[in-house]
Amino acid sequence: MERNAQLRLDLPSDQDASGRTLGLEEIARLSDAIDTGTLTSTKGNFVKEFEQQFAQHLGSRFALACSSGTAALHCAFAAVNPNPGDEIVTTSITDMGALTPILYQGAIPVFADVDRHSYNVTADSIERVLSDRTRAIVVTHLFGNPCEMRDILALAARHNLPVIEDAAQAFGATYDRRPAGTLGTIGCFSLQQGKHITTGEGGIVVTDDESLARHIYLFINKAWGYGDPHPDHYFLALNYRMTELQGAVAVAQLPKLDDVVYARMASAARMTQFISGLPGVTPPTVAPNACHSFWKYCLHVDGNQIPGGAVALAAQLKARGIACAPRYIQKPAFDCQIFRQQRTFGNSRFPFTLARPEAVDYSRSRFPETYAALDSVLVLPWNENYTTEHVDYIATSLREAVAEVIGDAV
Repeated sequence: MERNAQLRLDLPSDQDASGRTLGLEEIARLSDAIDTGTLTSTKGNFVKEFEQQFAQHLGSRFALACSSGTAALHCAFAAVNPNPGDEIVTTSITDMGALTPILYQGAIPVFADVDRHSYNVTADSIERVLSDRTRAIVVTHLFGNPCEMRDILALAARHNLPVIEDAAQAFGATYDRRPAGTLGTIGCFSLQQGKHITTGEGGIVVTDDESLARHIYLFINKAWGYGDPHPDHYFLALNYRMTELQGAVAVAQLPKLDDVVYARMASAARMTQFISGLPGVTPPTVAPNACHSFWKYCLHVDGNQIPGGAVALAAQLKARGIACAPRYIQKPAFDCQIFRQQRTFGNSRFPFTLARPEAVDYSRSRFPETYAALDSVLVLPWNENYTTEHVDYIATSLREAVAEVIGDAV
């Protein structure tokens, strides 16, 4: 272990400047925004410029910026306008920010199982939990790896259901050569600190549907009809606006996105090549018609070959300065208290009080792939500033870790 400690290499981190592309361009745009003296997007131009450029970048008709990725998803859920007790099918492996907005709209998140290798929902797992109350389907392109969208979109079309893409981690990912976020009815992105491009916090929603875009725009703006002949607050909504300061940074960040994605893909390809054939460890599983944009680099660890599995490997890698995460979110989202104890509004348990028993049945037997996926996944940090030296260090450390764990068990 002393030899490895001496060779320890500090890795760039997306939590500070070492792993980010923030620089003079962002400073110049921020200065311009401050010089205008207008920092609200209702009067300024930077957020509007970002929206126009992002829509053009993806080939979407409409793009609407907001305050966070959670806000982006809340806008999407509000736009499909569920009634209290309606159901929105989603994934069991996701951030809570993708789930609480469903509850705030009075709807019930219904969890679909995932594929244990891609960690994504599938058409089959979604179909098993559909009901006559289903109002929408959420697909999360986890870690930047697109879901198998052909079958999911065909399923949604048969049931006349909108598909909301959670592309928070999937900037630059593609499926059938189309950008993630543009295949379904609505696409949602996050600009949080660790995403491919960042404004610290922020989000943006894309759609080709004019009526949905109108609803999303209003929901961002307390449902106030800016510019209308007789504006009013048309329905219940919040203030989810992005500030001009965030917009200025976003305008500077967006031109860097393609290079960021290319750098991540190139370094990930090197990593995959380097660890090919490593016993008990499988690189990310990507559909042949998909392009992974590597928000993170995830390993599938076979506990039958690696004693102690992902947790044991993680301990070895952390000792070498690699801030990896076994199990990712530690437990399925439905195992959190908000679902298990139905902690929502006061003591009301609303909207769970409107749920079908099957919709809130979180029995382990219903999610075998979810538990298998979390037991086996090891999430490695990844960003655009990794050099070949960084990748080789991670790959070499992984090889050493595997050898050490297997050796210790002999």
